[in-house]
Amino acid sequence: MTEMNLKNYAYLGDAVWELFIRSQTVRLTENAQKLHTITTDKVKASYQAELLHFLEEYLTDEEKELARRGRNLSIPVGRRQIQNEYRQATAFEVLIGYWHEHDKERLTEILNLLPVEWQEK
Repeated sequence: MTEMNLKNYAYLGDAVWELFIRSQTVRLTENAQKLHTITTDKVKASYQAELLHFLEEYLTDEEKELARRGRNLSIPVGRRQIQNEYRQATAFEVLIGYWHEHDKERLTEILNLLPVEWQEK
């Protein structure tokens, strides 16, 4: 099996995560503004960083290594605090993209573990 570049896993993971979130949020409201607000709250870097932190105890050693490598990717963000969040979010997206490509069962398992609250704002 050929392994993709980690940035490509992150790129794919970003899309998979947003599609997952959108598929959930469309059931909450028909109001486009509310949909946008709910969705952006769930796809922003700080939220993804929190989810990665939550997942740490559930990750295998291989998955932890993949996340570590994802955190170490170069990212074009200047301020240190924001950079840390983006690095965590990128690691989260790398994992989502990897699971989507190589282990959809594990992806489903992880998505079901996540403490995502679905509520209209």
